[in-house]
Amino acid sequence: MIDELVRAESAVAACADAAAWALSEQDLIATIDATHRLRQRLAAVQLAAVRELDGRGTAVAQGASSTAVWLRHRLRLGVAAARRLVDLAALVDVAPPGVRDALATGAVSVEQARVIADTAAVVSASAGAEVADKAVGVLVEWAEHFDPTLLRKMGTRILDHVAPDVADAAAAAALEAEAARLARDRHITISEQAGGRLRLSGTLDAEAAALLRAVVDPLSVPSGLDDTRSAGQRRHDALADVCRLALRTGELPEQGGDATQIVVTTSYDGLTRQLHAGALDIGLRLAPDTVRRLACDAAILPAVLGGAGQVLDVGRQRRLVNGPMRRALVLRDGGCAFPGCERPPRWCAAHHIQHWTDGGPTSLDNAVLLCGHHHRHVHQSDWVVQLGDDGQPEFVPPAWLDPEQLPRRNHYHRRT
Repeated sequence: MIDELVRAESAVAACADAAAWALSEQDLIATIDATHRLRQRLAAVQLAAVRELDGRGTAVAQGASSTAVWLRHRLRLGVAAARRLVDLAALVDVAPPGVRDALATGAVSVEQARVIADTAAVVSASAGAEVADKAVGVLVEWAEHFDPTLLRKMGTRILDHVAPDVADAAAAAALEAEAARLARDRHITISEQAGGRLRLSGTLDAEAAALLRAVVDPLSVPSGLDDTRSAGQRRHDALADVCRLALRTGELPEQGGDATQIVVTTSYDGLTRQLHAGALDIGLRLAPDTVRRLACDAAILPAVLGGAGQVLDVGRQRRLVNGPMRRALVLRDGGCAFPGCERPPRWCAAHHIQHWTDGGPTSLDNAVLLCGHHHRHVHQSDWVVQLGDDGQPEFVPPAWLDPEQLPRRNHYHRRT
């Protein structure tokens, strides 16, 4: 086998050196089709080898804790990719022969093979191996026309085609199996990146997905004509808003005896003069503007240090707009007060019109409700926030936006 693979590798290397620009359109399409089939056929060979290696216990014998860990180091794969490779090898190994044959001939992709093998396992458990073989044959034919997602949906009713007499009972079993698969595959990965950023990836089960969409979707719509964020940026900010709301509830588990909260540490001189960055209690650095904005939030605990590092002040709840004062603010503003924004009060933080770092008091006359997006916008732009003669919040646009700088108000929320 290894000799054939060496020759195949040489042939692929020769193809890689060929100039794609010299091919006709028809030959380009044929090349894409051929490389796709070859990739699937090679995957079948690799899966068989992985399964045999796992069965022999080679990885453990060589000092690895598992075959997945061995593959991770050997092939420089991610943890999830290595585990999927081992799991798929085991799945294909116990599947009806038609699954392996279809993959080996390039008739199905690796992900299609996973779907067919999963479906075959459910069908076999509910209707027997003979019916499972028939189901594999039908699914392989469908795989020529449908991607893995559609193929999995259609597979939930495969017994309607191959064994209608047991279809209803098997459909219930298929739903249970699908729920179990989703529960097994659920995960969230949080990876640290440069600059204090985090990368999120993962798979949610159906219930968690519904919960996430229920809270993120309505918060991800543009907040007004001034909202120039991309859809991805709006979803990012919506997730941050959900986290702020969770912190404000005060119902999260304690950490080390303290209520769950964010602590921002900075110097007094640097904060008031906007000269220095701040530091989160988890070690990440923040820009001065960000520190000043976070100081408005009831979920943030500002810790201000003097020149020698001594603690000058640690923000306490009475400094923040909460309790009766927040309720009065909600009654006055009705939601985010920025012109054109429809965000409700629960998604808003109380912004100090005159920053408390500049001596601004915590009072109803010095506060305004702002959603996460407009809170950042006000701190980072030249908009001026003030209260009108009637005590209602109004926003003066920068001169480049409105040379006359006429104050604007939010007319979406009912005023009381």
